Amino acid sequence: MLPNRRGPLLSGLLATGALLVTAHDGAAAYAAALSRPISEGPRVAVMRVADLIEDNYFDAGQGHAIAVSLRTAARAGEFDTLRQPRDLATGLTLLLHPLDHHFRVLMSNGADRRWQRNATSDLIDASATERRSAYGFRRVEMLPGAIGYIDLQAFAYLSSSKRDDPARTMADAALQLLRDANAIIIDLRDNVGGSSDMAAYLVSAFIPSGSDVYDVIHWRNGTDSERPMLPYPRPRVDVPLYLLISARTASAAEAAAYTLHAAGRAVLVGQTSAGAANVGGIFPVAESLGVFIPIGTPINPITRSNWEGTGVVPDVVVPAGAALPHAEQLALEKALERNPDGPQAAYMRDVLESLRAQATSQPGPPLDSYVGVYNGAAVSTAGDVLALRQGNRMPSSWVRLAGDTFFDRDDPSRRLVFERGADSIITGLRLIYPSGYEIWLPARALTLPSLQLPKP
Repeated sequence: MLPNRRGPLLSGLLATGALLVTAHDGAAAYAAALSRPISEGPRVAVMRVADLIEDNYFDAGQGHAIAVSLRTAARAGEFDTLRQPRDLATGLTLLLHPLDHHFRVLMSNGADRRWQRNATSDLIDASATERRSAYGFRRVEMLPGAIGYIDLQAFAYLSSSKRDDPARTMADAALQLLRDANAIIIDLRDNVGGSSDMAAYLVSAFIPSGSDVYDVIHWRNGTDSERPMLPYPRPRVDVPLYLLISARTASAAEAAAYTLHAAGRAVLVGQTSAGAANVGGIFPVAESLGVFIPIGTPINPITRSNWEGTGVVPDVVVPAGAALPHAEQLALEKALERNPDGPQAAYMRDVLESLRAQATSQPGPPLDSYVGVYNGAAVSTAGDVLALRQGNRMPSSWVRLAGDTFFDRDDPSRRLVFERGADSIITGLRLIYPSGYEIWLPARALTLPSLQLPKP
């Protein structure tokens, strides 16, 4: 921990002014950093951090100013109390992080020091961990109303030149599954970044080929474009696109959201993102310490800026937890606006009506008043919804739409309508399907005629 009182030198450091992202292939400084001897002690470690920042931070002037402040504070003994590596790592991170949201001083417990073998994890080929996590694609499904949904947890390493790269194959499979979607929602709320090559490839799936929308990374010596070498071959340039973001969304995930938004191709829903734009890698400091240093900064060709420090600001600001149902409504509204009389229009209106009802508490009789057996089907309560079990099927969950009408939470186009007699007593329920067919389940047992039927 830092001392309660900051000295003037540390205050000066603060006044000078997400985590693994793709580093510049030509960053030879990594190899040089690896060859330096490892030193111990807080003063020496801080001096080493200062040297690394001065030699590698993308903004040479700012890097020099930070390094001078760190060296002066170290010589004055202001880090001497931080003798434990974890305390020193935490203290330095608290000081450096406000200056650039990618600055981190990281600690190894001794069992895993990968940065001492390869300074940037982003240059490692797709690992077994990425394969087991389906290269970041946690969920890919078609939501009711033919709204495509991709829950993308991370941007896995992607080879920019190999068409049969496994991460590319996974991305292609996800996009192919949703090829007939009326709109697509990409969920980046829990995505803290990863490979900028994968981010650019995802962008290319929704941008006309040859568009000048990709960030240009500015290094100390030269620039590189993030335009993919092998873009997505069949981009859907007209499908309505919605991206979900949160305060956790960072780095390459922010790059994808920022680029698609700047190009006018996506509506952003949720919360302002983390604000970590710059790219870099991990440099070894001591046997148990490493520092993540940004060595490049992206500049968007449309905005001539980036999202460092400010974050990507959504078009529709809602709590992160409410972003998906809100985006679903927006997507259905857009799909209906584009095709109000199409064959799916009635179905989509039913789904949209259900989603709107779910967003607010609907008045009606107490749920336990519906509990009972309806011609062999059992209705019970499960929290704030009804549960309907028919025979040996799994129970379905039903949310109130209005009064005595409910919708299926898994298929919002289905309706469950309880009917009442003149005395307001429930006489049965109607189970209505999107096709227009329905099943009547009376609240009393039916008297069946005597009939001799052949044995099955």
